[in-house]
Amino acid sequence: MRGRNLKVRLLIGVAIALFFVFKRCSQREENPYTGRMQTISMTPDKEIAIGLQSAPQMAQQHGGLHPNNQYQALVDNVGNKLVNNSIARQTPYKYEFHLLADPNAINAFALPGGQIFITHALFSKLENEDQLAGVLGHEIGHVLGRHSAERIAESEYWQGLATAGSVGADMGGLVSGIGQNTLLTNGRDDELESDDLGVKFMIKAGYNPKEMIGVMEILKSAAGPNRVPEFKSTHPDPDNRIEKIEEAIIKYKNQ
Repeated sequence: MRGRNLKVRLLIGVAIALFFVFKRCSQREENPYTGRMQTISMTPDKEIAIGLQSAPQMAQQHGGLHPNNQYQALVDNVGNKLVNNSIARQTPYKYEFHLLADPNAINAFALPGGQIFITHALFSKLENEDQLAGVLGHEIGHVLGRHSAERIAESEYWQGLATAGSVGADMGGLVSGIGQNTLLTNGRDDELESDDLGVKFMIKAGYNPKEMIGVMEILKSAAGPNRVPEFKSTHPDPDNRIEKIEEAIIKYKNQ
């Protein structure tokens, strides 16, 4: 009886796994703005809705919006200039740029659908408008690259396989671990793709793309000598990013 139950569980586990494999295959589509094939489980409208819903909470976690209207106007002007002079203008996303009051966390990030944030801690370290364009261009790249939507779809896939593994045998933890490693690697690829797109947007908008290298130097300095090794991080090492940025500058300036 025990052997029969195990066989039934194994068959159910296989069926669940096949369902998620077929589901993932059906969700593969080409990103019209980057040309890259991705697994996407939501529409652009859903991405926009998620971003708008999450934006207030994200702002609250970083001390709310910065009160200086002049600084906010600069962020808006640079962000809109990047959008209006690039392929980002052709996307369905609603780009909005927010300067956060956070004086400690040196960070910038994008939510699905076009909500983009930069903390005052990072803003205050930037040396010129071109570096601000580098930061915002990178974040626009995350939105246009649909990286959050792709991560959500991939997470659903690996969680599904983990469920199948736990039903079929005691393998859920193993499958889940493989999924996490895959997401970590893809995360680094997302950062490099966004750097590449950011360089392209900067050139299109008339900014000096070499200033993105200056942003990398700021991030490297902020991390200090004890920064997390690349193999443990979702972000590529700043030195590796600088090398790729230099390659992107040559590529796009010759186009």
